[in-house]
Amino acid sequence: MNRRTFVQKMSFAAGAATTSLMPSVARAQGTAAPEPIVQTASGRVRGRVDNGVYVFKGIPYGGSTAGPNRFMPPTKVTPWTGVRDAFEYGPMCPQGTGEGNQSEDCLVLNVWTPGLNDGGRRPVMFWLHGGGYTGGSGADPRADGVNLCNRGDVVVVTINNRVNAFGWLYLAALAGDRYAASGAAGMLDQVAALRWVRENIARFGGDPGNVTIWGIAGGARKTSTLLAMPSAKGLFRRAIIESGAQLRIHPPDLATEMAVAFLRELGLKPSQAADLHALPTQRLNQARAAVEARQNQMHRQQFGIYVQLGFVPTVDGTHIPTHNCDPFSPAVSADVPLLIGTNKHEAGNMLINDPKTVAESLSEEELKTRIQPLVGTAAGLLNDFYKEIYPRASVAERYVLMASHRGFGFDVLGMAERKLALKKGRVFKYQFAWEAPAGAPGWRAYHELEGSFVFDNTTKVPRQSGGGPRAAALAARVADAWIAFARSGDPSTASLPWPAYTREGRQIMVLNDECTVMSDPSVAERNMWATIYTGLSSSGT
Repeated sequence: MNRRTFVQKMSFAAGAATTSLMPSVARAQGTAAPEPIVQTASGRVRGRVDNGVYVFKGIPYGGSTAGPNRFMPPTKVTPWTGVRDAFEYGPMCPQGTGEGNQSEDCLVLNVWTPGLNDGGRRPVMFWLHGGGYTGGSGADPRADGVNLCNRGDVVVVTINNRVNAFGWLYLAALAGDRYAASGAAGMLDQVAALRWVRENIARFGGDPGNVTIWGIAGGARKTSTLLAMPSAKGLFRRAIIESGAQLRIHPPDLATEMAVAFLRELGLKPSQAADLHALPTQRLNQARAAVEARQNQMHRQQFGIYVQLGFVPTVDGTHIPTHNCDPFSPAVSADVPLLIGTNKHEAGNMLINDPKTVAESLSEEELKTRIQPLVGTAAGLLNDFYKEIYPRASVAERYVLMASHRGFGFDVLGMAERKLALKKGRVFKYQFAWEAPAGAPGWRAYHELEGSFVFDNTTKVPRQSGGGPRAAALAARVADAWIAFARSGDPSTASLPWPAYTREGRQIMVLNDECTVMSDPSVAERNMWATIYTGLSSSGT
């Protein structure tokens, strides 16, 4: 079941080249630097300078995905002559209602760096945007890399890739080998972007051998999938998963069912799959939305395990040979260190329109009414447990905590524990507990609140946190920890010593005005939920 839908269901009853300048001289003298030019493998690009950081936007890493290339693996970039301006973000994959800069020529990336061709070998922080598997882009203002570069001498890369039906429509079982990669096309885009980094990032002052893949929400889900892909092995060294561990994706039978429904919506038979290449993107988006709107949410609940709704990557046996982390953590990325965690009140933005939750006027009976459709006769048992483990929580907060753990914390814990079982790469776990002020887009420590903190952008992009000195102080500590992890595989800093997560200690870092180490509360929560959904393991393996 989709995490966001799960929460909504709980609330249904309530409603090697040269550049054109000497970067170090220009920065040191504080003069206005000319527009930098860098030679990439496909041609020269011209960027700009923002607060001492070199910024290149909209660099292509793959060819157009339109027409005959639709649903196919990404193609190589056609080299260009002259100098290509890299001043503006490139188009995002077609999505939603089609508003904004959208195009199937969307395989573009953005680079922020403190230095060019200086042999800096800086850690590369490769960020995958949120938006589920359905939308979003690397132009998210929270992910502007200027402050992170200046703070930690790192290189930041964000990308666009194919999403929704353009990235994950699995046609292999219906239309044959030509479409063997169709259910993984968007993931193969990300692999292509990582290969671009491997080939080009040294010219941007980065270390191609020290790349951290990283994402929030949908970006964390895609990070989860990359960890299971053999073609991505060796292209990154570390991984950060924020509020979006994805244990399972679509098996071929379910993905084929989605494809049949999609074709039917367009008036096509499986034998006419090739006709999809000529249809306009708007019509494909309309068909996708119609298919998703008809999906039966509760039918997808299997022993409490989420089967992701919408069009998502498919376990095709080749490009994605297994589920991301079920029943085991993938051996292909066993040695990759992992930083993983959730926000304390993940459901706080999904329940923001529930007035009784926001006003904290929810009664005990109303709480039971909200959770009963999900847990049946165990509603009283679950409520008593949360009263015991969170004795100071109001009824409304207890409700949000239930939804938050079941929607996010359960899978994050499962991924952490299954990773530990391989006894190779270290794991570090956190809970983001800082609470946003009234009027924020979500309630308390809500889903994606940390997005501007990890980039040290709470002042630049204050909408989520409200900005101010409290947010800025925590953003500095969190950004430093993320930078430290990208550099060494350990988020510890001089001001924030961070223990590794182990089965014996189970210590997590609580990120708040006062950061503290504590025993992981999600273990007891997971064990309680596992007694309700008896098909789940309470051991995490």
